[in-house]
Amino acid sequence: MPRDHGKLNDGSAITDEIVEKLADEAERGYDVDDIKRRRSGRPAMGSGPASVESVRLDPELKKKLLLRASRDGVSVSEVIREALRSYVRAS
Repeated sequence: MPRDHGKLNDGSAITDEIVEKLADEAERGYDVDDIKRRRSGRPAMGSGPASVESVRLDPELKKKLLLRASRDGVSVSEVIREALRSYVRAS
């Protein structure tokens, strides 16, 4: 009976054959430069790595934030960043 190794992103089963193939590939080794080239992630936002900040919002402010983001067709994070930029420029 095949072991259950979980599911792939597409929902198909991870079979013993897939596990064996991946193990063989890992044992052969990887080209580190190739992995670095393929590495993806969020695009750079400025001159260095971006930090993540957490804030608490009351329900009314959160609703207004969501409405603004939807109206402008941007993410909630972008609305917050733009508001903060405007606030800092004004001070």
